[in-house]
Amino acid sequence: MVSVAEQYEAYPYPDRDPAEEKTRLVTGSPSHPLEMDHFLWGGARDWSKPLRILVAGGGTGDGTIQLAQILAWAGRECEITYLDLSRRAREIAEARASARGLTSITFHTASLLDAPDFGRFDYVDCCGVLHHLPEPEAGFRALREALAPGGAAGVMVYAPYGRSGVYPLQEAFGALFDGASPEVRLAEARKIVAELPAGHPFRANTNLVDHEQSDAGFYDLLLHSQDRAYSVSELSETLDATGWQLASFATPGLYDLSRITGQGADLPEHRRMALAEKLRGTIKVHNAYLVPAEAQRPEPASGHRRANVPHLRGLDPRALAQAIGAGKRPSLKACGVSVPLSLDKRTAPLIGSIDGTRNLNEIAAMAGLDPLAFWRLWQPLEAALAPWGILLYSSLYRRVR
Repeated sequence: MVSVAEQYEAYPYPDRDPAEEKTRLVTGSPSHPLEMDHFLWGGARDWSKPLRILVAGGGTGDGTIQLAQILAWAGRECEITYLDLSRRAREIAEARASARGLTSITFHTASLLDAPDFGRFDYVDCCGVLHHLPEPEAGFRALREALAPGGAAGVMVYAPYGRSGVYPLQEAFGALFDGASPEVRLAEARKIVAELPAGHPFRANTNLVDHEQSDAGFYDLLLHSQDRAYSVSELSETLDATGWQLASFATPGLYDLSRITGQGADLPEHRRMALAEKLRGTIKVHNAYLVPAEAQRPEPASGHRRANVPHLRGLDPRALAQAIGAGKRPSLKACGVSVPLSLDKRTAPLIGSIDGTRNLNEIAAMAGLDPLAFWRLWQPLEAALAPWGILLYSSLYRRVR
C-alpha cells in the first residue's frame, strides 16, 4: 500500500505551478478573510489587531497563500504557521509565497497532530486533511488544543452523497494495485476509468472533476489509501465528541431544508441540515466554521448592524446594479444551485454603492433613505445572497474616518 506521505511526495496536491502566481490568486472556502469575519466575528473584527493563524495540512498552499495575500493587500498584520507532512508540497507552497513576496508565513514539515506544539492560534485552517487521518477525531482534538482563547477554525471535510462512485473505485484499486508504485497505480487506474460504462455511478456523477484536471487530482480522488467522508450527522457527532460546535457552514443556504420543502420545520437544526444534505444529493464537501463547544455560538453578520460593511463576493456590484435597475431578474449560480433575484429597481443604487469600504449607514445616506426605508429595500437582497456566501459583511478594508 502507498502511504499518505508517499502519495503526496509523488503527487503533491493540489497541482500548482508557482509561475502562475503572477496572473492569478486561487481563492475559495473556508478561510477567505471576508468569510471568516462574516461568520465568526459578526462582520466587525478589529483588524488593527494582528491575527495569529495556523494552517494545518497546508498542501501546496492554496489556503495559506489566500490568507497571506488578502491580508497583505488589506494592510493587515498576521502571523501564519504552515504545517504539512509532504516536503514537496511544502516546497511548492514556499515557492508560491516567494513569487508573491509574502513574508508573514513560517513553513514547517510536520503533522497537524503536532499542531499544539507550535503554540496557540486565533484562527486555524484545516482544509481537506482531517478525513485522511487514520483517526480523524485525534486531528479534531489536536486543532482544538491549538486554539487560543476566543479562537475559531475553518475546516473542509468530504461529504458522501456528492462523491457517489468514488469509494467503490478506491476500494477496488486498492486491492488490484497493492504493492505497486504510485506511478503504476495511476497509469493502470486511468485505463480502467476510461472504460467505465456510462451507467457506472462514478461516470454518472458530474460533480467530480479532479480526475480530469491533473495526475495529482486523479490520484487524490481515486487512489487515496486513507479517505472517508462525513455526512452532516456524522460531522455533528464528531464535533460533539472532540470539543467543537458548528458556527456555520460557508453556504448555509445549501443546508436550509425550508428552501427544498415546507416539511420538517419542527425538527432540531442538525436534523434539518442532515435531511437537506440527503435531498440535495450533490454536496461533495462540507466547508464549515467552528468554535469551541463551550463558546457562545456566533451569529452570522447582518444588516441589522448598520455599521457593517457589505461585500459582493464574486460579483461586480456595478454590473448587478445595472441589471436590477433595468428591471432584469438575473439568476446567479452558487454551489450548483440557481439563485434567482427579484429585487425592487430602487435597490440598484444601493448595490452600486457597495465598494468594500462603505458601511450600511453611509450607503443609506448616499441614497437619501431613512433607516426603515433602507432596510425595506436592503433586506430582500441580504435574504437572497447572504445564505450563499455571496453577500458578506466585513470591516477588513475599513479605515477609521
